[in-house]
Amino acid sequence: MSDYVISTDSTCDLPYSFLNEHDVLIHALEYTDGTTTNEDGPSTDLQQFYQNMRNGIQYMTNASNPVRITKTFRSVLDDGKDILHIGFSSGLSSSFNNAAIVANDLAEEYPDRKIIALDSLAASMGQGLLVYYACKKKEEGASIDEVADWLKENFLHACHQFTVDDLKYLMRGGRVSKVSWLLGTLINIKPVLHVDDEGHLIPVAKVRGRKKSLTTLVDNMEATMGSYRDKNEVILISHCDCYEDAKFVGDLITERFGFTNIVYNYINTVIGSHSGPGTVALFFLGDKR
Repeated sequence: MSDYVISTDSTCDLPYSFLNEHDVLIHALEYTDGTTTNEDGPSTDLQQFYQNMRNGIQYMTNASNPVRITKTFRSVLDDGKDILHIGFSSGLSSSFNNAAIVANDLAEEYPDRKIIALDSLAASMGQGLLVYYACKKKEEGASIDEVADWLKENFLHACHQFTVDDLKYLMRGGRVSKVSWLLGTLINIKPVLHVDDEGHLIPVAKVRGRKKSLTTLVDNMEATMGSYRDKNEVILISHCDCYEDAKFVGDLITERFGFTNIVYNYINTVIGSHSGPGTVALFFLGDKR
């Protein structure tokens, strides 16, 4: 059985300590304030990034770079290893398509190597959740094909629940209208969103007040987890510089379901640019998204 490397994008939001420990290959996306362009990565001061957003700086983002993907893929293939790539949802970025094109091109150049590129249809730690289980299965001895098959069977069981604190960032990205933003801000409406089966970010509820929106994340978890409850080895929660709110969600999950293996981490610059400071996101395995 050939050795292989698991590959993903910086949007997976898993702690870099985990990614380094498990030798996951990371493709950095980019963010820019219109003057300076930077790679999303471990050197980014995310606390300062979100403070900049609060201070009025608007960021734009770029998909992963095909030239850099080619270089990193080729280095793995030259080392005699295969590649399993778990890409950022094609419903939210062209990053997966870039990786898939590179994979197809390199397959002709390296006919003896295997390159599998899969669209996770997931974002943030939803993508990270799939990477987490892929790493676990690899280390248990699963082949690249066995892990790929498991991922294909479970992509749509990776559940996402998001809420944002300020609608203006969704308004800027076209997720809500300006009228909805103004009205929602006036009456303290907080949307709850999820990533659907096509990998798009979709509003699923509107609730009044921050605490209610955080509680709704856990209510929705209870409604969708179903028979997968006992299959959850870890619960992942990401946030845009609001750890206390993320911890409130985690504590509620522990109280309600008994889960204690909960991992918290920042949401990366690319996703955070569009959701804004105060975003909290919850990820788990469930019967349905």
